[in-house]
Amino acid sequence: MRSFFLPIVKFILRHLARLTIWKYRPGIIGVTGSAGKTSTKMAIKAVLAGERRVRASAGNFNNELGLPLTILGPWERIRGLFFWPGVVIHAVRRLLVRDPHYPEILVLEYGVDRPGDMRYLLGIARPNIAVITAIGEVPVHVEFFANPDAVAKEKAKLIEYLPTAGFAVLNNDDAIVMGLKNRTRAHVMTFGFGKSAEVKVANYDIRAENGAPAGIAFKLSYIGSTVPVRIENVFGKTQCYAASAATAIGLIFGMNLVKISEALERYRAPQGRMELLRGVKEGTYVIDDSYNASPLSMHAALDTLHDLPAKRRIGVLGDMRELGSYSMDAHQYLGELAAGTLDYLVTVGPHAKFIAEGARQKGFPRKNILSFDLAEEAHVSVQNLMKKGDVVLVKGSRAMRLEKVVREIRVFPEALLKKDSVKPLA
Repeated sequence: MRSFFLPIVKFILRHLARLTIWKYRPGIIGVTGSAGKTSTKMAIKAVLAGERRVRASAGNFNNELGLPLTILGPWERIRGLFFWPGVVIHAVRRLLVRDPHYPEILVLEYGVDRPGDMRYLLGIARPNIAVITAIGEVPVHVEFFANPDAVAKEKAKLIEYLPTAGFAVLNNDDAIVMGLKNRTRAHVMTFGFGKSAEVKVANYDIRAENGAPAGIAFKLSYIGSTVPVRIENVFGKTQCYAASAATAIGLIFGMNLVKISEALERYRAPQGRMELLRGVKEGTYVIDDSYNASPLSMHAALDTLHDLPAKRRIGVLGDMRELGSYSMDAHQYLGELAAGTLDYLVTVGPHAKFIAEGARQKGFPRKNILSFDLAEEAHVSVQNLMKKGDVVLVKGSRAMRLEKVVREIRVFPEALLKKDSVKPLA
């Protein structure tokens, strides 16, 4: 039944979304990459929200259903069996009667799982501005492509379709991304830590208060001007990349660095993406990065954990899916990296056992490694490991459902308030 109705739903959504764009003519900012898409999308929304009516796609609404739903929204109040009819009815109503509150700017995430995906999404909505966050040598979703280069070329279609008056905003520190810059006719603007980046990040620092991690601080520079930025309860250089990409977008829209810096202070990490939470045991913290994982984002998460103040560092690492023939090597290499950062390693999933093997080959103590097949089996052991001063990183592909581990090893804000009236981190 699903196979019968899904093509019909896709057809209807595609054409309603195209008609909606034709009627309302919003500016469209497209975001793609193998890591950092959602954080970048939300940082862009934070920067522009004070200047324009902005809508950004929810979660990872980046496919043939999610992208048109973002264009047609809001739809969150439609529930149950009437969801799809309700979406269609509301979309038709907005086409017949102009909605004065329709967004001026749409920030859309373009996901690529298989060859042809980007062309399909661009057939619905072509952006005026496009951001490529990061791709890396072994990008996620490579399983369905001939090689990593084919993934990069598919993602590059986002900037190939830009108009000559558009902007391609590229990660200056990712060699794969910068190798795509000649594929666009649009103006290229770069961001990153490198000296040649137009929007440059410097003086990155993890802030701590009373011995506990509190957020990040850094400086953003553009054509001789520099501003400080502080963002609470987010961590890692990946957040700096998101902020600097959003800064480039703000500059394109005519904002100055001071306004952009003030807007970024309102940015918060999306749920499940390097989100700092208090642990269930006193004096412990959890970094919830459970939403998804790729080799690039795993590496970045371990780097962040290494830099955080902690007595011990525990990594709960799950499978990285859709890597095809690159899977074993990518997981083993991750284990080698983890051996230089972690005090305890907990793996979840069949592929993650290669993380454990890579760590052992690097001399990581066997007694400090625990391996499980499912998330439900891991949380009790992780709780037993946790002691005051520990920071626990939880990260894996969406299919591993590691948010189940997070729910069991974190303390929720209402519990904190009842216990001792301490202001929660999240």
